[in-house]
Amino acid sequence: MGLREVKKERTRKAIEDAAIALIAERGYQATTVADIARAADIAPRTFFAYYPSKEDVLFGDADQMFDELDAHLRERPSGESTFDALRRWIDEVMSDGLHPADDREQTLRDIVAANDSLQARERRLMGRFEDLLASAVATDLGDEPATLRPRMVAAAAVAALWCMRDGDDGRPADHDQALDQLDEALAFLRAGTAALVGAGK
Repeated sequence: MGLREVKKERTRKAIEDAAIALIAERGYQATTVADIARAADIAPRTFFAYYPSKEDVLFGDADQMFDELDAHLRERPSGESTFDALRRWIDEVMSDGLHPADDREQTLRDIVAANDSLQARERRLMGRFEDLLASAVATDLGDEPATLRPRMVAAAAVAALWCMRDGDDGRPADHDQALDQLDEALAFLRAGTAALVGAGK
């Protein structure tokens, strides 16, 4: 990563850290873009060069990540299942330094849980994730994406992965715990998909 990219990433993180801290303290509605820019020691116009709105700060690069996942699933090697491809993609994301977080992740969840519009944004993101999985699973099953079986598997996948976000104490799982939970969820999903493939023969 070049110096310019390092500086941009540092600014992006400063904006995110400032936004999360201020919104956790003051509330989402009471925190303005100007407040966030001041706390991050940047001009408001610099804020908008990185994020269209304060809502976008809280969801980081989710849209970009879903675009990357979509390409990853569509371009997977022949014979690789949806959930094997998903596991490989998660490995790649984590190797880039994105790991299940701790108190910061919990703070973000608390912020989203306290605001209806943020919850709606989160639901739209999860709906997009479910659509991506349904399309990929449809390929595994030889079905159309809009039919029942791929949609059923994708809905089960989203539910399973949503539940595994937390550890046994309800706090965000640490790195090793999250991977263990992920592998358990994917084993369940692989088995269910395989059963549907067998049933379709």
